[in-house]
Amino acid sequence: MALQVIIGAGPVGQGVARLLADRGEQVRLVSRRGSGPEHPGIERVAADAADPRLVDVAQGAAAIYNCANPAYHRWATDWPPIAAALLAVAERSGAVLATTGNLYGYGPVHGPITEAAPLRPKGVKGQVRARMWQDALAAHEAGRVRVTEVRGSDYLGAGAQTLFTLLAVPKVLAGKRAYLPADLDAPHSWTYVGDVARTLVAAAADERAWGRPWHVPSQPPVSIRALAVRLAELAGAPAPRLSSMPAALLRLGGLFDPTARELRETAYQFRRPFVLDSTAATEAFGIEPTGLDTALRETAGPVPAAAR
Repeated sequence: MALQVIIGAGPVGQGVARLLADRGEQVRLVSRRGSGPEHPGIERVAADAADPRLVDVAQGAAAIYNCANPAYHRWATDWPPIAAALLAVAERSGAVLATTGNLYGYGPVHGPITEAAPLRPKGVKGQVRARMWQDALAAHEAGRVRVTEVRGSDYLGAGAQTLFTLLAVPKVLAGKRAYLPADLDAPHSWTYVGDVARTLVAAAADERAWGRPWHVPSQPPVSIRALAVRLAELAGAPAPRLSSMPAALLRLGGLFDPTARELRETAYQFRRPFVLDSTAATEAFGIEPTGLDTALRETAGPVPAAAR
């Protein structure tokens, strides 16, 4: 039984913690408030992810899972110290560092995105994520640490916070019109948070996975409109009413809301096809993506009475 340290108690971090604890591993879940699931196999620790003293918490760990998630509008300031601290902790402790990544570092890509696509970020957030991986990979190639990164598209599942879950799901379940800054019919890949956890655990434990990124096994792409229709069917809600939000309206919203302001940088992901190729991870780890219906049911959670 090896010590496994998870940084961050969001949906992915909790999923990793439960998965490892259920396997009988010694699990230490670290978050700023010491939160996390009530589980006899999970030790919850309150600590700051950017604190170099975290090495004491991770001493003897087989793996460190970076599942932290700073506030969206603070990535440029909060991510660099967190990433640097966790890389230093992994180096000093000898643990494998498995990071939860995303697709921002690729920037706009024509056609399905594979792990071989070059990192050509568009905007600050993409640059931050690309630099995190480049620094980790450089340390790996220098023999200082063992690293891997697992990248998914927009999340579905309990606790997921994405453009679809924040702007569409509540409105669809309530039978109200939803406005989204997107091409509602463009194919888009969606990643289930439980599959992110499974891929992280597999990659951390398999030395063939170290020194490269992996895309989380995800279902074939589905448009926002089709996803909303299926969500309504599963929840017994009325047929969804969706409208595409003009770019000018998103810019206006950004004057008052920091999250809306940040969405402008990644608008290209929703204004055109955005497709993830996850073949490599499925072949390497034998992970098949969770069914879309399961992911949507967890995303919806308890259905409001008005939608029953």
